[in-house]
Amino acid sequence: MLLALAILAVCCLPALFALIFCADEIIDRVACGWAEWRERRREGRTIARLDRAIEAEALTRDIDLTEFEREGRRPLEQLAVDLRRLGGHRLAAADRSVVWHGAVIEAYDERLRAACHALGIAEHLTELDGVDREIERVRVEGLLHAAGLTLPAARAAHHQRHH
Repeated sequence: MLLALAILAVCCLPALFALIFCADEIIDRVACGWAEWRERRREGRTIARLDRAIEAEALTRDIDLTEFEREGRRPLEQLAVDLRRLGGHRLAAADRSVVWHGAVIEAYDERLRAACHALGIAEHLTELDGVDREIERVRVEGLLHAAGLTLPAARAAHHQRHH
């Protein structure tokens, strides 16, 4: 029996030395894990208190999320790409025909309406024509820009104001 204990002690001696030499690393990892767990728990409680304080459920109750899952809905990212492309064509249409320019404007306005609908921005592009429609287009571009959707025309106007 004594021989078995001696063999066991000799076999466990390297593990004991490793445990002694790495004790600070092991303690540090356990302490960091504990601190991270406490921080996640504290953040969770803070978020829950904020949700209760601002009544987050009441704010999101009226949002129809099925609109985002609708079949055939164009993603907002694709609308942004289309608007940038068509906006560039619209701004560089000096050497194109009137018919081509009109088609580009119609496609651009259609994408503007779709982006406004996706972001919940009111627009009146279909109801207006002429200079009034141009003014509405600039207004809508500004609102989309404020919502984070940067368009070529809005970007050019933005740079002109600040230079």
